[in-house]
Amino acid sequence: MEMKLRNAIALMMVMLIMTALAACVPAEITEQTLQPQQTEKITDSRPDTDRSGNPITLPEQVDSIISMAPSATQTLLDLGLKDKLVAVDTYSAMYFGLEDLPTFDMMEPDTEQMAVLGADLIFTTGMSASDGVDPFKPLRDIGVCVADIPSASSIDTMLEDTRFIAACVGAQETCEELIAQFQKELEQLSDIGAGIQNKKRVVVEIACAPDIYTAGSGTFMNEMLTMIGAENIFGDQEGYLAVTEESVITLNPDIILTMVDYVDDPVAEILGRIGWEYVAAVANGDVYLVNTNAVSLPNLHVIDGMKQMAKMIYPDAYAGIEDPFAGEAAA
Repeated sequence: MEMKLRNAIALMMVMLIMTALAACVPAEITEQTLQPQQTEKITDSRPDTDRSGNPITLPEQVDSIISMAPSATQTLLDLGLKDKLVAVDTYSAMYFGLEDLPTFDMMEPDTEQMAVLGADLIFTTGMSASDGVDPFKPLRDIGVCVADIPSASSIDTMLEDTRFIAACVGAQETCEELIAQFQKELEQLSDIGAGIQNKKRVVVEIACAPDIYTAGSGTFMNEMLTMIGAENIFGDQEGYLAVTEESVITLNPDIILTMVDYVDDPVAEILGRIGWEYVAAVANGDVYLVNTNAVSLPNLHVIDGMKQMAKMIYPDAYAGIEDPFAGEAAA
């Protein structure tokens, strides 16, 4: 029963990710992504607008936070602010072991109960308003500080989102230390990727057959693949998209990466598909399960997903890079 519930939740999360990211702005690999942001001065100033452009008024001191976005929750944990969390969304509770906190449905939050908690600040994601209705409007109307962070489409945007969260809670110094380490590791991966001549052709399955979803250009997934020297077979198409089994078979990828965690054995499911036996990735056994959170949550932990994918695709070229998930279950 518990496994079925987890699978159902995971499947719903896939669909929520697809809905939230469908309209993301195209990502580009820039020098800004790779170079440390030394010019940004750390000050005590707080943002007066959120990442969606909505005006916000932050309290002088932020002592209690509700996070309604797993990517924001993980960032707050990275900043050492677990003790300030008073409630989270249900996915954050499941992913990060926060079941002891009050939890709320990301899509249909109980705003009355949230108001009772009296949080100084609430972080939300555009995913919650995917149907065009802002479920947190009642909280905004009574003066609660609600800061929205749309799903990032690029690594540059992730860095700015991270800085925004840190600025809201007064953790800029820790944030810049984390970003400096991130950029150092990103540059290392990118340098190796730039030297790869015979690029492997890759597809990433976000949802499995018969309803395969994958990532095209203008997504941080495509950016991650490009940086590590791989070629996305659907890189000529825009955004997150549904594709047919026939189209994947025709394009014949060298590597298949799956982030599906709602079936018992996603790798075996792919290897056993009828009609796929002559696809290069299947014939050679180059089908791998990647850590779902590390390649789907838009925050600094995508560097771990990049390391894992890089070692799966080019084990020799990235032999000197440590797999952060070695010996662990990928999901």
